[in-house]
Amino acid sequence: MIVKPRIRGFVCITAHPEGCAAKVAQEIKVAKAASRDKGSPSPQRVLVIGASTGYGLSTRIAAAFGHEAATLGVFFERPSLKGKPASAGWYNSVAFEQAAHAEGLYAKSINGDAFSNEIKAQTIETLKADLGQVDLVVYSLASPRRTDPADGETYKSCLKPIEGTYTNRSLDTDKGEVTEVSIEPATQEEINHTIKVMGGEDWELWISALSEAGCLAEGAKTVAYSYIGPEITWPVYTNGTIGAAKKDVERAAGAIASRHDCQAYVAVNKAVVTQASSAIPVVPLYISILFKIMKLKGTHEDCIEQMVRLLNERLYCADGGAPELDDVGRIRIDDWEMDAAVQAEVAVLWPKINTENLREHSDFDSYQANFLNLFGFGLPGVDYDAETEVDLLLPSACQS
Repeated sequence: MIVKPRIRGFVCITAHPEGCAAKVAQEIKVAKAASRDKGSPSPQRVLVIGASTGYGLSTRIAAAFGHEAATLGVFFERPSLKGKPASAGWYNSVAFEQAAHAEGLYAKSINGDAFSNEIKAQTIETLKADLGQVDLVVYSLASPRRTDPADGETYKSCLKPIEGTYTNRSLDTDKGEVTEVSIEPATQEEINHTIKVMGGEDWELWISALSEAGCLAEGAKTVAYSYIGPEITWPVYTNGTIGAAKKDVERAAGAIASRHDCQAYVAVNKAVVTQASSAIPVVPLYISILFKIMKLKGTHEDCIEQMVRLLNERLYCADGGAPELDDVGRIRIDDWEMDAAVQAEVAVLWPKINTENLREHSDFDSYQANFLNLFGFGLPGVDYDAETEVDLLLPSACQS
């Protein structure tokens, strides 16, 4: 069939298999270019929880093609059904596995609810059969809901401020219009639910399950991802419901490190275009401005460059030393974004920007292009007017 983008709000409901493969190939090229000499500190056997899109996918690519690591990926994606395209994450994972297998790398995937006990058990069974133990566990889940396996209750996360109504500029990405958005504060129940979904509890459960099963190598490392951003976004993010959940992730890192033979870190990453970030009010406008500034300074990075730097320079330093941490124990890969000169320029542009000068003062065109790239559209070398096979199988995937 011929697949075209169909966008609803902040998500594209179609995905192009060849386009997704082209995007994965681009990231593989970046990872290979940054690969280090054999013998350098490297991950060897990696479990990525949330491995099909965004930072999770890029970490898997960086580990496999930059360090020749064996990777097991866990995700919850939709395969093609009745001739309809699969999700972008499904096509990403098909392309990743095909490329990894072509180079003789171990790559398997488990498709199902990572919050469930059943998927944890499947993962452990697969590890015991194939890899024995892992030396790096990456936790990169971004889900709107979670069913707690302990009580069977389903919790839903929300993006809301905590201290009063938040009003600021935002961007209607469909229309290319700068607007104003007001968001009412969350209730205590909404805060609690968001922490349940996006906090560190499930990360702890994963590490405990892996440790009890003997699947963590001695001195293993684990990392979960977070974001801080500039003050203009703090009320809806860092100081909002998601920020409360990310603080719980930081709590979980300390708990994991104290209970298990495992170095646990929270990595604060740069703002990039992902399915998750596209849903956050204010953030798309900020990202569009940020891209323009960082590209002019030559410091712009997308997911793959960030994850290459995380693995090569922070988690696995060339000298074998410990990662550099900030004053509360986090790895900061957002350092170039939060550079004082960059943020000063953002602060100057923010009040000036409007619908008429949006493209003059920001890189909104790149934001839109990156958004479409997430779903396999707009990639060079892909004929989007040609028929394409949408029913692609992932032979290694154990579905639940």
